[in-house]
Amino acid sequence: MTGAPVSAAPAAPAAGPGGGEPAVRAGGDLARRATADPLFRLVAYALEAAHGRPPAAVWSAPYAFRLGSPGLVAAAGWPTAAAAAPRDDGLVRLSSLAHPADSCDLPLTLSGPLPDAPAWAVRPYTVLRALARAGYGRGGTDLHVQGSLTGAAGLATAEPADCAVALAVTDVHSAAGERPDRAFLARLLAGALPEGDDGLRRAVFHARPGRALLLGARPRRRRYVAFDPAASGARLVLMAVRGEAADRPRELARAVSCARRAGALSAWPPGQRPGRSLLVLLPQARLATVRSAVAEDFRDRGRPVPRFLNIGVAGAARREE
Repeated sequence: MTGAPVSAAPAAPAAGPGGGEPAVRAGGDLARRATADPLFRLVAYALEAAHGRPPAAVWSAPYAFRLGSPGLVAAAGWPTAAAAAPRDDGLVRLSSLAHPADSCDLPLTLSGPLPDAPAWAVRPYTVLRALARAGYGRGGTDLHVQGSLTGAAGLATAEPADCAVALAVTDVHSAAGERPDRAFLARLLAGALPEGDDGLRRAVFHARPGRALLLGARPRRRRYVAFDPAASGARLVLMAVRGEAADRPRELARAVSCARRAGALSAWPPGQRPGRSLLVLLPQARLATVRSAVAEDFRDRGRPVPRFLNIGVAGAARREE
């Protein structure tokens, strides 16, 4: 859900005991809430374990993909999550369960060379720096990021993480009850990370379940088209090959050929650049047949069997309460 835009000059949260770590708002008990999604409980707990304090907010952001038709994007029902808590001492503390040995404490600077940091932390730090220049989080932030998929699954991992970080950090450095302005954050991320896929970020921020977002529309007048494979008796599956990068184009082509012979309707890449995966649309009744045909072909040739991941068409990033 998209809430009201944040104000141009966000109010600073009240400082907590010790002065360096502002008081925690709602969201700090998520790690202990039995009814919460396990991923979000884990992210909330991990921030507390890594940095000694609970999060002020946890945001989830869906992985996103492009459709075979140009200019259409949608969100997948698999999330990335970011947990954040505000600071007021100019320090950024970053952690991720995907990089357990590479947590880091960095000074937040608005310009100049990036501080020495683990490779995984460079991108979230770049987002934090861009947010600070815009007035959000100049006091620093404790941040934990975790995805439900790895790059091996074949969907872009950077854009949903960027969006989750931007939403969580903006939220915890805004006045209580205000929500981040997603259009503003999309522009900020496009400027800070121009090599990213802006279309995927727009899907993360604005997707709707069972709908695809039309990118040609003006940002504040979004247009959608129906895209709900399950409603029409179809299945959307992400098929990712394994092995050496040089072999992937040939192996993907072979996998698609097998899938089509077994009943798949269409296939296309989920992003702008060739990668390790393709999205495959197939009749629900042919799912097991298609998977078996592809697996048998690869096993017979002594090749690693491709991974298959069911994809639901999901909604946009949201705050996990």
